[in-house]
Amino acid sequence: MQSYLYFPGCTLRTVAKDYDASAKACARALGFELKEMQEWLCCGAVLSNVEDNLMTKAGPNRILARAQQEGDKLVTLCAGCYNVLKRTDLHAKLASPAQQSINTFNEESYNGGVNVVHFLEVIRDQVGFDAIERAVKVPLKGLRVGAYYGCLLLRPSGEMKFDDPNRPSILENLLMRLGCTPIDYPARTDCCGSYLSVGSAENSQPMSAAIVKSAHSCGAKLLAVGCPLCKYNLESSQIPGAKNTSAEEFLPVVYFTQLLGLALGLRPEELELNMQQMQAIREAQIPTSEGRD
Repeated sequence: MQSYLYFPGCTLRTVAKDYDASAKACARALGFELKEMQEWLCCGAVLSNVEDNLMTKAGPNRILARAQQEGDKLVTLCAGCYNVLKRTDLHAKLASPAQQSINTFNEESYNGGVNVVHFLEVIRDQVGFDAIERAVKVPLKGLRVGAYYGCLLLRPSGEMKFDDPNRPSILENLLMRLGCTPIDYPARTDCCGSYLSVGSAENSQPMSAAIVKSAHSCGAKLLAVGCPLCKYNLESSQIPGAKNTSAEEFLPVVYFTQLLGLALGLRPEELELNMQQMQAIREAQIPTSEGRD
C-alpha cells in the first residue's frame, strides 16, 4: 500500500478528530495510507508577515526539517497548517539571513525541499477524479452542496497556487464525481472571520452568517469545508439564538472527506457524522450504509 507522510496538526487531535478519522478511512478505501510523521509540533496556526518576528517561524521550520528526514512530500488536511507550512517552505528557499538565524536557533537546518500538499491535491493529482468516480459505491445524487473554500487554501494566491483564487473548482469537481450537485454561490471564497472568533465573536459571526445565507439562498442544503476553523465559525453563527441566522436558513457543515467516505460506501460512524449532518443527507434520499454488517 502506498503511503504519504502526514502532518495532522493540533486541531485534528482535538476538536476536528472527525476530519482526521474520515480522511484516514477514505485513504484506506482508495488504497493508500496517511503515515503520521514523527515528533511533530504545532505549526503556529498563522504565519507572521513581520520580517523580524522569527520566533513564530521557528516551529514550522522545525516541522519541515523533521519531515525532510522522512521524505520529500508532506500531506496536510487543515487549511491553516497547509498555508503555514507551504509558505514556510517557500520562504526557507530564499536562504535569507533571517532563515539562517532560524536554523541556528532550531539547531535543525531547513532550507526548503519538502513539497507540502493538501489532501485534496492528492485526490486530484495522485488518485485522479476519474478513479474517484469509478470507486463510488453510493452516488450522492440529489445532495445539493455548497463548497466553501475560505481564505487559507487560496491566499496569498502567488504563494499558495492551490487553485484559481477567484473561481476555484477543485471541491466542486470532486463533489460532481461523488454524484452531488455543487451549488455556486457568491460567498464561497469570502473570509469566515477566521481568528476574530477567538476574541471578537460579535464581529466574526456576521461574516460567517453571511456565507451561510449566501449558500442557502442559492439552494444549498449542506456546506462542505476543508478547514476546522471555518467549520467552527460557520457552525457557531448558526447556534440556537444566534442573531444572524434564522432556523430556516440552517445548513449543516461537513468536511469534504465525510462526503467522499459516504460515496465510497463507508459507514457514517466511521466518518463520525452527527445526527444533523445525517438528517440533511437522508432528506436527499441517499441510501447510506447505516446498519450494514
